[in-house]
Amino acid sequence: MRALNPKTWFKLARQEIVPIAIFLGIALPIFAFVEIAEEVGEGETRWFDESILLALRTADPADPIGPRWVESSVMDITALGGFAVLALVTLMAVFYLLVNKKWGSALTLLVATIGGTLISEGLKVGFNRPRPDLVAHVVETTSMSFPSGHAMLSAVTYLTLGALIARTQEKRQMRGYVLGGAILVTLLIGLTRIYLGVHWPTDVLAGWCLGASWALLCWAVATWLTNQAGMTNARQSSSLAE
Repeated sequence: MRALNPKTWFKLARQEIVPIAIFLGIALPIFAFVEIAEEVGEGETRWFDESILLALRTADPADPIGPRWVESSVMDITALGGFAVLALVTLMAVFYLLVNKKWGSALTLLVATIGGTLISEGLKVGFNRPRPDLVAHVVETTSMSFPSGHAMLSAVTYLTLGALIARTQEKRQMRGYVLGGAILVTLLIGLTRIYLGVHWPTDVLAGWCLGASWALLCWAVATWLTNQAGMTNARQSSSLAE
């Protein structure tokens, strides 16, 4: 039997490993979300949520720890996950993609963000979990608490954008930098919601899990469709050449 050269072996191994990694990347966060939701529903996370919220307050439940500039900075960062900012970022990115005739990428971003918004709002109504009443809210809130819309939608928007931008980079270091930046922004936005007292920590964890899973699912489907279209075009070109 003829031995495979290292390059061919690596290519075949990648073809086997990548789909499994994508499946696990989608399935594991969903599993984590389900587990968190069950624990929240049974009241098992109350001690965890309360201890973290209180740890971020001074003796006064209305006063977050740290100097005033920290609180101001946190409020600036949390605005990056607000509906208006995410909508503006999405529309600008979609318009840019359309101008450059990146129809598939534009559709992927729209499906990811609109679908993520509908899922988030539907789950909020379904779980109907009240906002934390243990500490004062530093910013105004109107919707229900579980899962965190800021955490979920920032994950959906920034991770999807990061994945789309990373695909255009040839160097692995640049792809890692772009995706790392998207993950960092997503994490910071979620943490600000806890610091400001408007979400229980489990709300944010659930939002991160579901948002990351949905973003990866949308990216995987878009990539598969793009590859299928490329293969179809290649076969058609080959047929015409013959």
